[in-house]
Amino acid sequence: MRAAAFLVAVRRHALLLAVAGAALAPWALSGYQTFQLSQLMIFVIALVGLNLLTGYCGQLSLGHGAFYALGAYGAVVLLNAWGWPWWAALPCATAISFVVGFAFGWPALRLEGPYLALATFALTIAVPQILKHEALTPWTGGVQGINLPPITPPAGWHLGSDYWFYLVCLGCAASCLALMKNLVEGRMGRALVALRDNPIGATAMGVNRPLTTSIVFGVSAMATGLAGALSAFATQFISPDGFTAFLSISLLVGAIVGGLGTLSGPLWGAIFIQFMPRMAEGISKAAPWAIYGAVLMLVIYVAPGGIAGGLKLRRNRR
Repeated sequence: MRAAAFLVAVRRHALLLAVAGAALAPWALSGYQTFQLSQLMIFVIALVGLNLLTGYCGQLSLGHGAFYALGAYGAVVLLNAWGWPWWAALPCATAISFVVGFAFGWPALRLEGPYLALATFALTIAVPQILKHEALTPWTGGVQGINLPPITPPAGWHLGSDYWFYLVCLGCAASCLALMKNLVEGRMGRALVALRDNPIGATAMGVNRPLTTSIVFGVSAMATGLAGALSAFATQFISPDGFTAFLSISLLVGAIVGGLGTLSGPLWGAIFIQFMPRMAEGISKAAPWAIYGAVLMLVIYVAPGGIAGGLKLRRNRR
């Protein structure tokens, strides 16, 4: 018992040191590198949502780019059209994403496997076209998009805008990872795994499948919407063409490569989708996506359970 408690304490202190190190990292980095770290944290948040839905609940989604867009445009409309401060628009856009995700998840229960994937894929194809519609142009900016002012730190905080925004993204990412950990290690997590592995048996044991799955769909959309809102603030510009089907596919690739159904999977997946395309372009400017595809196949071959799954398997073998 004492050894187990000691290990828990060591892990807790190591985690706190890692968070403190991540918070202090921008002091040694340039503004662009800090921006890259902010984007990394944003992808971590988005992959937390997709990992909950696909990894733990077993629902395949190709439409999380739509929730990403919903969070981004929800925050921007509140910021520009209604004059809300960014710190109020951010949680409100996140709440809107949860409501829409919950509402979409309830009827989607009738679909499973590839049929659900097609339904969500249709959603991610339709959303950019809807955002370009003339009736929404006063709020969305249409095909021209919308420019945003930078997020500035509070008065009295002697920090650059890039550093301050990175701390906001880091705090949101840490909160989402903590939320995922609490969900999957509690009753909700056990219900999700049971529904994923044996839905008939789980329902017979008293798990409310419609409510449980819809809540997870809502939480998944909420995290992805939060990532979309932060992404809009990070780039200071959004347009419908920034939320194509490729975004949804990239998020799914990151979730699979990182490791579905693992707590550290979102971090590894975010590192892959954030830095791998740039590394591939550095290796070959003529065919960067060929390099990307080759590395992707290599990772899947070497670690079929994703990077986190492969590392866990290696630890268990020792």
